[in-house]
Amino acid sequence: MRTARGWELGAALALFLSTFVNKVDRKGRVSVPATFRASLTGQAFNGIVAYRSFKLPSIEAGGIDRMEEMSARIDTLDEFSEDRDSLSSIFAEAQQLAFDGEGRVVLPEALCQHAGITESAAFVGQGRTFQIWEPQRFDRHQQELRERARRQGTTLPARRPERPAPERGTP
Repeated sequence: MRTARGWELGAALALFLSTFVNKVDRKGRVSVPATFRASLTGQAFNGIVAYRSFKLPSIEAGGIDRMEEMSARIDTLDEFSEDRDSLSSIFAEAQQLAFDGEGRVVLPEALCQHAGITESAAFVGQGRTFQIWEPQRFDRHQQELRERARRQGTTLPARRPERPAPERGTP
């Protein structure tokens, strides 16, 4: 079911769309796009949760609800497995960045260094999460992704038909 905040899968989740480039001030503060902040309204933490991307020179970010969902999924892995250890490292690096009165967050220096962010930051919607990039790096990355998708003929997987609910009294 579609809600104002995103798709409902047992609970409403934020949905982040579009790309916005905002200036980073001398103190490392940057305004989180208003539509992103609106998607996070009503969560237990008034801000974003951010961590270094495992694969890209960017910052992964989202709401606390997404982190809770990730934690629940990681909890399904064997307690002492290597996969669980590797994925749990996200939580050690994740930082809660609270909104100030103007909707800004302070980007920690370590995250900025990882992403190469200095003067401006691109907030890139990824659906249920978003990324924060140095804008020129993101432009190059986006061009590479589009070219790869074109070369490979990448398309969305077909939507699975919904299974009708069984009739009452039917096993």
